[in-house]
Amino acid sequence: MTSTADLEVRPVTTGLPAVDTEPSVTPRRGTAGWLAALPVLVLATAAVLARMPFLTRPLSPDEGGFLMVAAQWSPGTSLYGDYWVDRPPLLVTLFELAGHLGGGVGLRLLGAASVGATVLIAAASARALTRLGGTTPRHPVAAAVCAAATAAVFLVSPLSGALEVDGELLAAPFVLAGLTAALTAYTARRQGLWWWTTAGVLAVAAAGVKQNMLETFVAAAVLLLATARDRPRVAVRAAGGFAAGAAAAMAVLLGWAASHGTTPAALWDAVFSFRFEASAVIAHSAPATAQGRALGVAGAFLASGAVALIAVALAPAVRRRGVRRPSLAAVVTAAVLGWELVAVAAGGSFWLHYLVGTTAGLVLTAALAASAGRARRVAVGAVLAYAATVALVGVVMTTLSPIGTPAADLAVERYLSAHEGDGDTGLVAFGDPALLQAAHLSSPYPELWSLPVRVRDPRLTDLTAVLEGSSRPTWVVVDGASLGTWGVDPSLAQPVLDREYRLAHISGDWHVYHLRTEAR
Repeated sequence: MTSTADLEVRPVTTGLPAVDTEPSVTPRRGTAGWLAALPVLVLATAAVLARMPFLTRPLSPDEGGFLMVAAQWSPGTSLYGDYWVDRPPLLVTLFELAGHLGGGVGLRLLGAASVGATVLIAAASARALTRLGGTTPRHPVAAAVCAAATAAVFLVSPLSGALEVDGELLAAPFVLAGLTAALTAYTARRQGLWWWTTAGVLAVAAAGVKQNMLETFVAAAVLLLATARDRPRVAVRAAGGFAAGAAAAMAVLLGWAASHGTTPAALWDAVFSFRFEASAVIAHSAPATAQGRALGVAGAFLASGAVALIAVALAPAVRRRGVRRPSLAAVVTAAVLGWELVAVAAGGSFWLHYLVGTTAGLVLTAALAASAGRARRVAVGAVLAYAATVALVGVVMTTLSPIGTPAADLAVERYLSAHEGDGDTGLVAFGDPALLQAAHLSSPYPELWSLPVRVRDPRLTDLTAVLEGSSRPTWVVVDGASLGTWGVDPSLAQPVLDREYRLAHISGDWHVYHLRTEAR
């Protein structure tokens, strides 16, 4: 029988590249953890408290829509009960938990807990990353504190879209925990196989919240290849442990979804196949506003300080190009961050909260730079000070003058709440289910977001059937004067809307229609 000692993985001997001649300052064993613990706890607490002013903030379309989906998830007529959304089941489960915790406030509390946990785990990931050199880590306290500060800043910054509790935010602790497990598995002298299995479980958990959060898979691939170069038999066992953990987690997740009426085949179509179809629709039909949002996301990434942080980490590598091989820690960091940037660009719609998905890569980047020497520690500190200032100003401004919730949206929510009757239902055309969630109206149309409509019902055939059917909605809220929008042909549905409904209210671009008495 193979003992756990036989599973030891010997790390490569290349260390982190140094940029100065400063001697290594490494506290005694155990001291580093105590020195970093207090500032990390302070940072985690500050990040949680920074989100408290937004507990009762009106819900975003995603927040309201996911709460609607989660509240009725059981065997029904569509993917998740009677609604369809292109997201994996663990995200819906977390929103179901938020619903039990109090709905919108519960969701904000869950988001705050996710941020606090991510900050704490970021410090652990930094310590694991700096051990990859095969020698005693240099400046582990600085690396841990800088990593925690990076997570704290970018998970509260409005420029990262972090105030919205979405898939990227809720997946963040799973991502960093998975990275920590994989990094620890590579250097573990004992229980390495257990760490690889844990990394596999967490890799699936992260992807189960947001399907493009695959950082642990990417890091594990790099680390397993590095292991295979020196010890191929150990690499095979490590890969087997990782695969076993991932398979077990996937089986549990699919079983949980199936118990709610969501089949594996339907999930595959929603989580993977749909994304390719959506990319084609966006590339063919998306208006110029998508390009404007892309520039806005790029500008926010620059203004937030994220680009400067990456530049600080990359500067020595650029100066010494071709002189020495990059360390394994640098390769892992580059692979993780590279994947995250590709995922942001591939999203297509370019919403600001996509940038939350780069947090893990930025955490590793900060840890890598802070552990390399005094010059880069000072530079990282300066960048983080700037980023923290920008984030704080953004939080204060958003608290004083809430953004992202137009007055017209609030007016529609108030109108519906004031005029709805018992048994009323509603439909939003298209893309803001938070209006229905706030008014406590269910929808007979399974598509709550606009992109699925453009991909799955572009001629509005299904919508027309709903408007003419026995379960037609009492209220129809339209973004604009007609059902026409990019990627959609309204010729079938618009005459039915005009015949069966009357215009009851206008607020901004929103037109609220009520089912005619004779139609009822």
